[in-house]
Amino acid sequence: MRVPLSWLREYVDLAADATPEDVLAALVTVGFEEEDVHRFEISGPVVVGQVVSLEAEPQSNGKTINWCQVDVGEAQGGVRGIVCGAHNFVAGDKVVVTLPGAVLPGPFPIAARKTYGHVSDGMIASARELGLGDEHNGIVVLSDLGIDAPVGTDAIALLGLDDVAVEINVTPDRGYAFSLRGVAREYSHATGADFRDPAERDFAELQPGAGHTAVVDDQAPVRGRVGASEFVTRVVRGVDPSRPTPPWMIARLSLAGMRSLGVLIDITNYVMLELGQPLHGYDLDKLAGGITVRRATPGEKMKTLDGVERALHVEDLLITDDSGPIGLAGVMGGGTTEMSETTRNVLIEAAIFDPTTIARSARRHKLPSEASKRFERGVDPLVPFVAARRVADLMVDLAGGTLTEEGGALFTEVFVSEIELPAGFVQGLIGVDYTDAEITGALTTIGAEVSPSTGSGTEGAGWTVIPPTWRPDLTDKWTLAEEVARIHGLDRIPSVLPTPPSGRGLTAHQQGRRRVADALAAAGLVETPAFPFTTEAQNDLHGSASGEHLPSIRLANALDGQAPYLRRSLIPGLLQTAHRNIARGLTDLAIFETGVVFLPEPGVEYGTDDVPPLGARPSDEKLAELNASIPPQHRHVAALLTGNVSPRQPGRAAELAGLAEALDAVRVIAAAAGVDIDVVQSERAALHPGRTGALRVGGEDVGYVGELHPAVAEDADLPGRATVLELDLDRVLALAGGRIVAESLSTFTAATQDVSLTVAADVPAGDVRAALVEGAGALLESVRLVDDYRGEGVPEGSKSLTFALRFRADDRTLTAAEATEAKLAGVAVAAERFGAALRD
Repeated sequence: MRVPLSWLREYVDLAADATPEDVLAALVTVGFEEEDVHRFEISGPVVVGQVVSLEAEPQSNGKTINWCQVDVGEAQGGVRGIVCGAHNFVAGDKVVVTLPGAVLPGPFPIAARKTYGHVSDGMIASARELGLGDEHNGIVVLSDLGIDAPVGTDAIALLGLDDVAVEINVTPDRGYAFSLRGVAREYSHATGADFRDPAERDFAELQPGAGHTAVVDDQAPVRGRVGASEFVTRVVRGVDPSRPTPPWMIARLSLAGMRSLGVLIDITNYVMLELGQPLHGYDLDKLAGGITVRRATPGEKMKTLDGVERALHVEDLLITDDSGPIGLAGVMGGGTTEMSETTRNVLIEAAIFDPTTIARSARRHKLPSEASKRFERGVDPLVPFVAARRVADLMVDLAGGTLTEEGGALFTEVFVSEIELPAGFVQGLIGVDYTDAEITGALTTIGAEVSPSTGSGTEGAGWTVIPPTWRPDLTDKWTLAEEVARIHGLDRIPSVLPTPPSGRGLTAHQQGRRRVADALAAAGLVETPAFPFTTEAQNDLHGSASGEHLPSIRLANALDGQAPYLRRSLIPGLLQTAHRNIARGLTDLAIFETGVVFLPEPGVEYGTDDVPPLGARPSDEKLAELNASIPPQHRHVAALLTGNVSPRQPGRAAELAGLAEALDAVRVIAAAAGVDIDVVQSERAALHPGRTGALRVGGEDVGYVGELHPAVAEDADLPGRATVLELDLDRVLALAGGRIVAESLSTFTAATQDVSLTVAADVPAGDVRAALVEGAGALLESVRLVDDYRGEGVPEGSKSLTFALRFRADDRTLTAAEATEAKLAGVAVAAERFGAALRD
């Protein structure tokens, strides 16, 4: 909300020397966040001048200019010669003259310059050049604005261009602050300055008369609330829409962030900013019959003021006459009855609409407006009568209209629920020892009615509080306690960090997931979260080993119509991320993601159309039903590597990322999770035959690793080889069991030996390794495959596998004989299972 200070001063006492920063500092103390300070980008000398004479001079380019002699006052050098291309003035008119040294919005510095054969010693300004609107067809003639000031008068102050506005951030629960009335009241709370409520008027003079009472016919209220609870109309006849909007009003609207759109519309916008009540003006002569407020019918359409024809929803609330819709209630008016330059009689509307209805319509049509912003946050139900009369008065004063006895009023009784505030509650919640006088004083200050309560409390009976009508956010004792703390200063609340209770914090699984992600990042992979949306074909390809069709969850309102399914695998997202990076020249990639996949069970129907309203907490039974409608969600971890793992450099060729690097990533995950992961030969539809492995923990499959099938890589627009891995992280962490305890490091020397075994070519190396581990026993500390040889010296159909073995004991230094004995024991098991033979 932008608040011009000259406007704010009308409703609250500001010190004469108060700076914008002072005002912002005061508003911060009552809970508003400061945003910015706004000024007109103009500096003098800009003065009132009087045209002494002007000579029309046709030019060779077909344009006619005026060579003017303009009196700008003795203090500014008397009469000056100025070239002007406008023709809407005559000798004797008083105009706005920008003299050399002035700077206009843009910035546009003014200097004496030679043009059209003359030296123009300044410029006669238009409204747009001064920042007072979009009018640029002619210069500003002060008599047209009703201004007659002495020659030489400072025009910046005269036109209100020396004003300044402060901008604050208004939170959604404090819609009353979208008005000068609300901000002035809050400044009064912050400083103790006297507040003058612009809505305080004699109710007798606010009665709108009769003849134009609206009818509310809401056959389908949203959540049982009728769309319009108040609808006040007044009629002003004989307005002159060609009259100029006064400069002070234009200046204030501009600083508040609104354009001048003509005197009639400017008045409605001005009062909306002043009182927080959105208003609308109809050309009375264009209305066909009476006004009815109703919901849209199926298939109904209307054209709004922005010229767009909109298909309406049955929840949309409409303002209609006998011709059909003439306004989308609380959001935007219709084009058929809008005020224009031909308007002579105006029907003014000030209404209270249901916030939920307005919020839904504004979002549905992607049509946020100043009106909807206020209605959806709640408007004071006692203001419409005041606002309608205020608009009528301004149209009489500024547009030459006549206020009639015509109008109408549809309203319901305003009822604000009482809130019981127990004694001692505020002190216990906030942690400050407020006195009873401070509590009641703060609540009275904000406009609440406070009376003693007969209820029970920890330190007395307490109070019954009726919040003010402009504060719909005050609904319970907790919000009242917040108001007490806000009014008396948040700086009084002690800064004491609470002691966290034991047993809280991250769960073991959460800690495990973080360890895995941190370990992968530390190993050089980059985390790249992706949207969980994909296609059904991608789910089938990557969500199953064989590529068979599996059930997937389709979204009813997908963000991307081409990817409407929830993912069964993380790989499609990594493929898209890799493609985007490669397309931008980043070809060496090692990326990973930890995220949720959605695995619906075959034959089970998920989802529900019975969604509870947002305004009430569902019952436990309803929550259980909603949870049952959601498919199982498992957290996976996946990685993709492509390009070079190390670049080409002097003396060293580039090294492509491949299965070895992917297996290294698997080992990183295993170490972080605290499990041993085995790799066995496997097949998957999306991976290269012969270059695919299943990942197992204790004999249970938990994921896979392998090189993408060339056809899959080509479909994903990946130019080279790509290796992927994916694990069910939740299952891996569950299999890890309890807390991981680091083993003690042995201080005894290790004994290392190699062994080469000849086995059939189709025997997996992992199975041979497992046999060596089992046979060698506890002395074997590690075993690593270092060579797979198939060539001369090895029988056809066989291969030679060389393993590097390391032995160590916890209590002694092993002898070579002990190490050899353990090694041969492992060889014996491999020989028994796979016919392995020691290679000479």
